[in-house]
Amino acid sequence: MYGAIIGDIVGSKYEFDNIKTKDFSLFSYDCDYTDDTIMTVAVAKAIMLSREEQYRTNGKGKSFSEFLVETMQDFGRRFPHPKGAYGSNFSMWLRQDNPKPYNSFGNGSAMRVSPCGLVAVTLEEAVALARTTACVSHNHPEGIKGAEAVASAIFMAKTGKTKEEICQFIKENYYSLDFTLDSIRETYSFDGSCQGSVPQAIVAFLESEDFEDAIRNIVSIGGDTDTTGAITGSIAWVYYAIQTGGYVGWVYDEFDESMLKIKEQAKRYIPEEFIEISDTFHETCWRRAGTFNRVGGCTPIMNM
Repeated sequence: MYGAIIGDIVGSKYEFDNIKTKDFSLFSYDCDYTDDTIMTVAVAKAIMLSREEQYRTNGKGKSFSEFLVETMQDFGRRFPHPKGAYGSNFSMWLRQDNPKPYNSFGNGSAMRVSPCGLVAVTLEEAVALARTTACVSHNHPEGIKGAEAVASAIFMAKTGKTKEEICQFIKENYYSLDFTLDSIRETYSFDGSCQGSVPQAIVAFLESEDFEDAIRNIVSIGGDTDTTGAITGSIAWVYYAIQTGGYVGWVYDEFDESMLKIKEQAKRYIPEEFIEISDTFHETCWRRAGTFNRVGGCTPIMNM
């Protein structure tokens, strides 16, 4: 989750003041967390609540979708004025008594989905969780597609797949990725759709040399930089954590020192509640995976 949070904070400064260079300060006084971080934390909280519910009721209690709506609305109402604001349709969704999906293909579905890839124990589960998180609001096929693609890339990164394998999977199932950042940097502009920002965010990760470079890559092309930063960061964080520290290193935060330094800088910008949820969620992820690896099953997040 910290990858998404870091990408969001770094990109927040440049969303409405795009730059076309990789030479910039990662953090400064006018950086802040946005709705991307708030909703990512809300999804993680909903996952943990739903997992507890399925364990307590043997899969017969409240659904994951219900927890998502309740938790996202709770966080949205308690943090009503993030930097950059919520999108107009989503802002209305947050205030409704019985909110319904509104056929959106906006990249909001992709920016909040990282917890799904992190907590999943199979690729199929990552996709199913991502689809559910999208469908409570962004139920347009492109909105669902964007969430599934990002969650899939995160899950593959977590399980040690190479960039080539991740790239091939995305090409075969979601997007063509037939461009380079250099080829689009001069002309790329703000695009809040999944189809117009998720492929760019994935390519920024694929072209990177390390986590920081991935964030610099995506900010350097401009556009919706807080959201694309969150998407790129969410994939790059777990990929480089696994690559430099292995799975055990990812579990215990024993990986690249430069990443850990960036993490500590980012934590200064977010509420203590977000830090507590992120850390608890991280433990939930590796404990759940450990159970699955030992016995071939674990408490589900979605009920029947």
